[in-house]
Parts: sequence; C-alpha cells; structure tokens
Amino acid sequence: MDKSLTRRGFVKAAAAGSATLAWLSAGRSPTVFAAEVDKPALLGGAPVHKGSWPKWPEWRQAWEPDILKILRSGHWYRGSSGGKVPEFESGYAKLLGAKRCLATSSGTTALITSLHALGIDAGDEVIVSPYTFIATYNAVLIHKALPVFADTDPATLTMDPASVESRITDRTRLVLPVHIFGIPCDMDPINAIARKHDLGVLEDACQAWLAEYKGQKCGTLADAGCFSFQNSKHIPSGEGGAITSNSDEIVDRCYAFHNCGRANGTFQGRGCFTRGVNFRMQHFQAAMLLQQFDKLVKETAIRRSNADHLIDGLKEVPGLQPVRLPENSRAVWHLFPMRFDSRHFNGMSRNGFIRALRAEGVPCSSVYHEQYFDGLLDEAIASRSFQRLFSKKRLKDYRDSFEELKGNRQVVATTVGLSQNLLLADRGDIDHIIEAIRKIQAHSAALVKVS
Repeated sequence: MDKSLTRRGFVKAAAAGSATLAWLSAGRSPTVFAAEVDKPALLGGAPVHKGSWPKWPEWRQAWEPDILKILRSGHWYRGSSGGKVPEFESGYAKLLGAKRCLATSSGTTALITSLHALGIDAGDEVIVSPYTFIATYNAVLIHKALPVFADTDPATLTMDPASVESRITDRTRLVLPVHIFGIPCDMDPINAIARKHDLGVLEDACQAWLAEYKGQKCGTLADAGCFSFQNSKHIPSGEGGAITSNSDEIVDRCYAFHNCGRANGTFQGRGCFTRGVNFRMQHFQAAMLLQQFDKLVKETAIRRSNADHLIDGLKEVPGLQPVRLPENSRAVWHLFPMRFDSRHFNGMSRNGFIRALRAEGVPCSSVYHEQYFDGLLDEAIASRSFQRLFSKKRLKDYRDSFEELKGNRQVVATTVGLSQNLLLADRGDIDHIIEAIRKIQAHSAALVKVS
C-alpha cells in the first residue's frame, strides 16, 4: 500500500471506489473516482481539514473577579509594596526554579533592562542569534551597542556554539542566545565560551516558558533570562514581561532601572536615584498571569504530546525535517518548525508548499527572513552615534559579516512554521496535518505546475 495514504484517506478512497462500482452496475457513468477524492485542494480536491483550530488567546470568566477588584480599588500601578505584581514575581520564580523574578511592561523592556543591568553601554558589542524577532536586535541597538551575529545551526534553528568564538572582539561584553520557538539553545558550550572570555550571558527566553535544558528551565541557565507575555504568547496578558536570575545584585539593578532609577536592595546607586526608566508591570496584568500558571503547565503538556505525535508522523515524509533538540532537553513549541527540502517534492518551492498546505486548511508561514538586510541595521550604523562610536573599518566589516551567515540563510529559506494553537487541537486534527502533508507530497509533481 502507498505509505502516503493514511487510514482516513484509505477509507475515503475505498468509499469512493464502492460508489463507482455502484454507478457502473447501474449503467451510469461514474463522476467521482478514488484518485479524485485524494486530490489536493489546489487541484480541485476537498481540503483535509474543514473545521477550525483552537482560538488564541483564551479568556475565562473565572479570572474576572480578581481583575475587577484591582480596577475598582484604583491601585493599578506598581507602588513600593503590595499588590499582585510581587505575588506574580514570587510565583513565576518558583515555577521556573529561579531565585528571583522581576516583572516588566514587555519582553522587549525586559531585554533592555537586563542589558543595562549587565553593563552593556555605548560602543559595546553583543553576540546575538540572527534567527529571532526583531526586538532582540533593537534591545541591543537602544544601548548604542552593536548586535554581532553568530550563525544559526540549521539542525536546531538556534545559535551555533561553534560560530560564537570567531565573533568575539575587544568590544564584546555579552552573549545573547535566543530559545526561539521555545527550543532550548545548547547552553553548556555557549556558557563555557563566555566564561573563557569573561563575558556575560543573557537568555532571550521570550518564547520559552517552561522549556527545559538538561533538567533546568530556560531563564535559569545564565546570568539572567527574559520572558514575554504578549498576546500571542503561551501565558499572555496583552503586554508584559519578566526577568529571572539567581543573582540578587542583577535583579536589584534591574529593579532600580525599571522603576525610574530608584535605589533598591543591594543596589543603592549614588543617592536616591540612578539612571532609569518606567518599565513597570501593572497589577491587573499580574492578576491575569497569576491565574494562568496551571493552564500553562497543562497546555505545555498537550503541545509536547501533539508535537511528539507530529514528529513521529513526519518520519514517514522525506523532505520535512523537525528540529534537533539538545540532549535531555524539552521544547515548548511556540511555533512548530519544519525544514522543507524541495528535492523530495519534485522541486516544489517552499512558498508553493505553504500555499498548498494552507489550502488544505492548515495555517502555516515562512516565519523569519534575513532581517539584517531590511535596512534597520544600515540605518543604525549610518547614524551619528554609531559613526562616532565605531571606526569606519569596523562598521564595514560588521556589515560585510552578514554575508557569512550561511546557516541562517539556509534556515530562513527552508523553514515552515505551524503556530502553537494548532498543537492544542484534538489528536485527530494533528492527524489532518500529517495527512495533508502526505497528500501534497504524493501530488507534488502536479502541484508544481500550479504553484
């Protein structure tokens, strides 16, 4: 039997075959054949998935009393003590196994705050993952520092540790790996290189709530970690972020900076105030987040189970490669990525595959592209500040280095991502994804002509 035909597809084909025999026995001309039933939607067939997918974000009425109580109290912003924000910080630190947590107004502000607390200043360089949301770049640029890109490992979609050391200069102060899509970076070699060169390490864990690396949660594997609770995230509050660390000094410095520079704990600055901004979380946001801890744990288990099932199904589909995780690590799948190889689809383009999969009722996208060519970094290095801080040769070498990111170029050209809400669907719907992919591969030669 053709392995590309699933049980459901076989039943459909068999039913269509029976119908054809009935029509022939009645002396009629058949209008539906088994081969036509299995046709891709782009070729006139029926989509595999005709229903909806779980909506995101999800609101629960049971959350309303705590939030309304705060709104009616008039005590909305984070003051010096009390309220829901400290309660959230304590609970989130416990959930991750971190010593301390500081809530912020967003994941981006968590990154900006942490970079400041870790000493990043104008003229410094930070080694960054290039395959990430643009906020990671921007957080470094805000400090008038240079985001220097390590390459991406095509097998993992995360920072390639083997490419880090060659990016280090006398200006380098920090390494900023990104646990993209909730996939843990290989942190042991990254941390070892950082220690060797006396560099700090900051985890961008903005998509990695409860992700694990060798028995520890992401966000607890370096000097500090940053999280986002934006609307699309697994634990959302519209906007919001957090910084985790096992260092009182780092968190106290972060607290001072995010609270208008007010002295705090072990960090007293010089007098009452030091440099700072207002990046505080509000109490009603914290109340939303506090009530989602159990939900986050349960849904993480569902995503992992469905991702495992999807990975097993893709083993029978040459040309679609799931990511490789570090040893003894678990992802949380903010997106489920697959590497597409057109050679196994009769030369079909990645965009043609995406179009065909969407037509089958499975939302998907190409996710990130080579953002360092979009103009943002050209604008930055052409600005007065960067021209003053870095030599012309350094800026030219920096710009030229984008061409060296061959692993990242391969990743952005071949990755297809499924959003996290699909992994919250019933197992039968996950089977629809596998069935749709098999159907597309089986008919890829014909689809190439229309894609």
